[in-house]
Amino acid sequence: MKRLIALFLAVGLVLGATAGVTSAAAKTVIKIAGMKPEGEPETIGMKNFGKYLTELSGGKYEVQVFPNSQLGKEDAYIASTRKGIIQMCATGTQTSALHPAMAMLETPMLYDSYAHARRAMEGKTFELINKGFTEKSGLRTLNAFPLGFRHFYTKKMLNGVADLKGLRMRVPNIPLYTNFAKECGISGQPMPFAEVPGALDQGVIDGGDSPLSDIVALKMYEITPNITLTGHILVIHSLYINEKFYQSLPEQDKQWINEAARRSADDIWKMVEEKDAAAKKTIVENKGTVTEPSQEFRDYMKAAAERSWKLFYDTVPNAKEILESAAAYRAQ
Repeated sequence: MKRLIALFLAVGLVLGATAGVTSAAAKTVIKIAGMKPEGEPETIGMKNFGKYLTELSGGKYEVQVFPNSQLGKEDAYIASTRKGIIQMCATGTQTSALHPAMAMLETPMLYDSYAHARRAMEGKTFELINKGFTEKSGLRTLNAFPLGFRHFYTKKMLNGVADLKGLRMRVPNIPLYTNFAKECGISGQPMPFAEVPGALDQGVIDGGDSPLSDIVALKMYEITPNITLTGHILVIHSLYINEKFYQSLPEQDKQWINEAARRSADDIWKMVEEKDAAAKKTIVENKGTVTEPSQEFRDYMKAAAERSWKLFYDTVPNAKEILESAAAYRAQ
C-alpha cells in the first residue's frame, strides 16, 4: 500500500510539473519599447497597458516594458517593431518618416486645451491622420496620448511680441519645429535636448520650449526662470503594434489589446494635467515665474503657426481635411 501511495504521489508530481510547463509555454510575451525614463507618463502608460492586457486575458499575455531607450533610440526600436523583432513600441512624430501625415499629430497652435485635443484624438481627426499609415508602415496605431503642451522657458521675461523676435531658442532638429520658430521670428538653434543646459550656461541660447514636466525634470527654471504658458505645440505619442503580429491573433485577443490601449491612454490624459499643475507649483516654489501670454501674443503665434502649416499642404494630401476636422472639435 505504501508503495502504491508513493507511486500515485510521484505521478501527481510529474503531471503537476508538466502542467506548469504547458501553462508557461502557452503564455505569449509582448515586448514594448519606449524612450522616456521611469516615472514619466509614457512609461507609466506602457506598464498600465501590460497590466490591463494581463487582466483582460486572464494571464495569457505577459508584457515586458523597455523604457528609457533600452532597446535603442526611437528610429532603431521603430525599425525593430516593423520587422517583428519586438511586438510594440511607443513613439511620436518619428513615424512621419513613414507617413508624412503623422507629423500633424503635433501641428502648431491647433489645440486650445487638453479637452479639445482629446476629442480630436478620439475622433475623426485621429482617423484622418492615420489613413493609409498601416499599409505603408506595417504598424498599427492603437491610441494617442499627450506628453504635454510645449511652453517657452527663457532667461528674460517675455512681456510681448517684441521680446520674442530674434530670441535664440533651442528647437528640435525637425522641419516642423524649425519652420515654426522661423515664422515666429525666433532664431532657432537645433540641438539635442541633453545639450540645452550647457548651451544656456555658455550663453549660446536664450531659452527653449518643452512640456512642463521636462522643464521640471531638468530643473530648467534654475537657469531660465521665466516660463511663458504659450502651449503652442501639444506633444502626442502613441502605442504602435506590428500589424502582422496583430492580425495573427484571435479576434478576442485583438479586442483585449485595443481595450488595454484605450484604458492606458485614458490614464495618461488624466495624469498629464495633474503633472502640469504639480510642475507649475514646483517652478514657483523655486522662485521661477509662470505667466500667461497676452491675447496679442497668442494671436501673433497663431498667425505664425498657420503660415507654418504650408509644410503640411505640400506633403499631406488630406491636410486641409485634417485641420478642418480638428477645428470642428473646438466648439464642443
